[in-house]
Amino acid sequence: MTALDEPGRTARLMWTHFEPVHAVTYFHPRARAAHEAVGLRGYWRGYFAGRTAPLGAAEAAPVIAAFFNFAPPMVSRALPAVWRLATPQEALRARLTGAVQALAELTYELPEAHLAEAADLLERAASAAQTAGRVLGAANAALPVGEYPLARLWQAATTLRELRGDGHNAALVAAGLDPVETLAWRVAVDMPAENLLGRGWSEEQWRAARERLAQRGWLTGDGTATDVGHAGFQAIEDATDRAAAHPWLALGPDDTDRLRELLEPMARSCHTVIPPNSPIGLPALPG
Repeated sequence: MTALDEPGRTARLMWTHFEPVHAVTYFHPRARAAHEAVGLRGYWRGYFAGRTAPLGAAEAAPVIAAFFNFAPPMVSRALPAVWRLATPQEALRARLTGAVQALAELTYELPEAHLAEAADLLERAASAAQTAGRVLGAANAALPVGEYPLARLWQAATTLRELRGDGHNAALVAAGLDPVETLAWRVAVDMPAENLLGRGWSEEQWRAARERLAQRGWLTGDGTATDVGHAGFQAIEDATDRAAAHPWLALGPDDTDRLRELLEPMARSCHTVIPPNSPIGLPALPG
């Protein structure tokens, strides 16, 4: 056991509670409608514009690097073309509007004081996060703070989510996994293939990735995950959790526990619109 074990476990537990708040932007119809209202018709236009917008009118190359697991040609088809349909500022307004509308629908039974307290605590955690080396997280952390509790809550959840994702990508790179190998591993372990095939990789690239994983000892010849593979990927997950621990260490155990209590009913409600086997790889809430 190391000194980081407990902070890492806390980081993973809190991720399962704040990530659903962020994820409504991908799965709720109000979020898609908000993107369509500014000219971003079609799921992927809204996705690439909304998630890239904190970086400004970025071209494909930095987004291919930052998003990590999309095939470069797929990103290049979306960027910079989406900026002819909506500016980054319009995309930011659309994604926040859609997310707030979705959360308002999903949390209408909770008192305003509950939402405001959760927003206050989640903002404190997000503002304490370390952004060095975390490009998407830093770009979201630099956005203006929202005026209303649900806007503040969603933006803080999004900042923490992208900070965690940046750390996860770093762990994947350090472990020597490329994007399509990472996806092929998830398909072999816990995710339906159809959830990830839409990321632009060719069948030949998928086949080659599976072969590389087999050579590495992570998969058998028939594509079954090995103990070596499970241990290797668990090490990546552990590194991701350790890298995401700082906000909760800064917030402190009592306020972190209180925030978890406040987020739990919201997260459970958000899960009603998130597919059980969603492509974001979010585990169910414990209990």
